[in-house]
Amino acid sequence: MLPIRDVNPSVRTPVVTYLIIAAAVYVFFFVQPSAPDAGERFLYAEAAIPCEVLTGEPLSIDEIRTGRCSAEAGTPVFPDKNVFWAVVASIFFHGGLAHLFGNLWVLAIFGNNVEDALGHVRYLLFYLGTGIVAAFGHILLNPGSTIPVVGASGAIAGVMGAYLILYPTAEVVTIVPPFFFLPFVLPAATFLIFWLVGQFLLAGAETNIAWEAHVAGFLAGMVYVALHRRRFLARTRRTRTRLYPM
Repeated sequence: MLPIRDVNPSVRTPVVTYLIIAAAVYVFFFVQPSAPDAGERFLYAEAAIPCEVLTGEPLSIDEIRTGRCSAEAGTPVFPDKNVFWAVVASIFFHGGLAHLFGNLWVLAIFGNNVEDALGHVRYLLFYLGTGIVAAFGHILLNPGSTIPVVGASGAIAGVMGAYLILYPTAEVVTIVPPFFFLPFVLPAATFLIFWLVGQFLLAGAETNIAWEAHVAGFLAGMVYVALHRRRFLARTRRTRTRLYPM
């Protein structure tokens, strides 16, 4: 299913969501090289790679060529790479235009309301935090992988998990391409749970989708917001009352 929009107006301008979208667009078009070879080299130099994070060392040429992780693999290709900072940086990298657009479209739909509830600063920390948790969810289940992991999907999954807890009855307008292009409305809980279940169907499939990161980010977002749901919703009500007094 592809979400078109939600029927859940935000109270305030989602400044941080817009800045995250702008940052991801800027990085994709002005930081990541567009040429395939240069782009691949860039991701090996800057993006998170499970093997590197768990060994604490950048990959050697043998590890890149063979795709096999080793604690003693020789001289790193990018010796100055900070393999832990790369986990954060990878949240803003994307593997292609469709990857970028799909992620940011979903963030624009669900991020504004979550930002409303959490507040600007907490929302930014939440976004980065769930992105990091998502990355480690993938890393721990794929410890020997030498493939760069990129994209905001894990962080956005965290936003979706938060939305499920905060606004389960909100309406989401969606379509089901390529079978059903006539928009129809679902409760947010139905749409988001269906999406989560769909991630498990990717397990074992030959895809480049880091479904483990999606699940880890989604669950992290759910758990964190569930612990503070009343406070977050009360904050939104106070803001609405202050801005739109009866």
